[in-house]
Amino acid sequence: MSAAADEALLSLSAPGGLADPYPIYAKLREETPIFRSEVFGGWVLSRFADCQAVLADGETFLVLDAQWRDRHTPGWRDNPAMVLLAALLPWKNPPEHTRERRLLMRDFTVRRVQELEPTVRRAVDRVLDRFADATADGGAAEFVGTVLYPLGMAVIGGLVGVPEADHDRLRGVTDLIGKQVDPAMPADLRAEVDAAAVEFRAYFTELIALRRADPGDDLTSALLTRPAADAEPMPVEDVLNSLVVLFGGGYETTAGALGNGIHALLTHPDQFALLAGDPGLAAGAAEEILRWDGAAQMSQRAAARPAALDGARVATGELVIVLNGAANRDPARFADPDRFDITRDAGRGLFFGHGLHLCLGAAVARLEMTVLLEQLGKRFPSLRLGGPAERRRNPALRGMAALPLTR
Repeated sequence: MSAAADEALLSLSAPGGLADPYPIYAKLREETPIFRSEVFGGWVLSRFADCQAVLADGETFLVLDAQWRDRHTPGWRDNPAMVLLAALLPWKNPPEHTRERRLLMRDFTVRRVQELEPTVRRAVDRVLDRFADATADGGAAEFVGTVLYPLGMAVIGGLVGVPEADHDRLRGVTDLIGKQVDPAMPADLRAEVDAAAVEFRAYFTELIALRRADPGDDLTSALLTRPAADAEPMPVEDVLNSLVVLFGGGYETTAGALGNGIHALLTHPDQFALLAGDPGLAAGAAEEILRWDGAAQMSQRAAARPAALDGARVATGELVIVLNGAANRDPARFADPDRFDITRDAGRGLFFGHGLHLCLGAAVARLEMTVLLEQLGKRFPSLRLGGPAERRRNPALRGMAALPLTR
């Protein structure tokens, strides 16, 4: 049975799986919802309740931090991309995770996110103006490159203090680093991905030096001068790691989810008509997009002690792979889960994780998505696909490589 399940996992990287992984997830949920995978080297979960339970139990199921990698994947420190990720907040466990998250939380309170709304609205207006100009002759424009990535870069880049002139360069770098989380990443990409990680770290090291010499009104400057718990400024290494994770994670998954969601809206024209007729549905549309076809499709944990998962015995140190994308289509949690319905009111899925590692920037991402969807329906009620869409070739970080749209 596990051989057949592993075959299904491998098919996620095939053209059919990249186009639509959800029938594969459904098969796994129905036939082998918990199984030991030789492909992933750990236990794979696809039901909502199991995935949520693992993510919620931060004492039993830890993220794959540097200590775990030292014990289980010798030689990992020879790969700069793995070293870069292991130093970031999402790959740390308490007490380091607790300390660093507490320092950053004050920048993501409800009040601070609300204060960002005028900035987000200005950024949305700019990118949609660009799209309007690009399609003024009735032709199509590629929406990912024209709108989604520039928007995400503008929002998180403005927050962190990354100059607009550097946005294109950093987009290419972060796209490469994102391949590190693909379990099926081709070995011949290793050198290129590692080089991107080195460049990414060097960029933010230089940005920190610039802001120390000439502080600005941005998060980088604030982190360099902010007192930590011991009344000393935040260590430079912590500032560096915080900037890398905020910038790298602050736009990639949001742009991916928006690309998937806009494609969903336009291939379900009744739902886009609802949104265009009532912009107040934008927040609900964002939530349904995150559930129905989010970007982050899977995450990993490791057992800190022996554990039981619905009869499966997980040994200390073993990997547990949570298929977030499968969990968010679980009929035991969401009625008629394959139906795309922006009026659905059934609670949140696991797109942003759960428990200790709930995404720090979730509220910013939801704000960005809501404003863009609201304005898209208002300004372009006749929006439609302008050519074939192209999916990214990364089953773990789902998104659009190209999305030509016309109005």
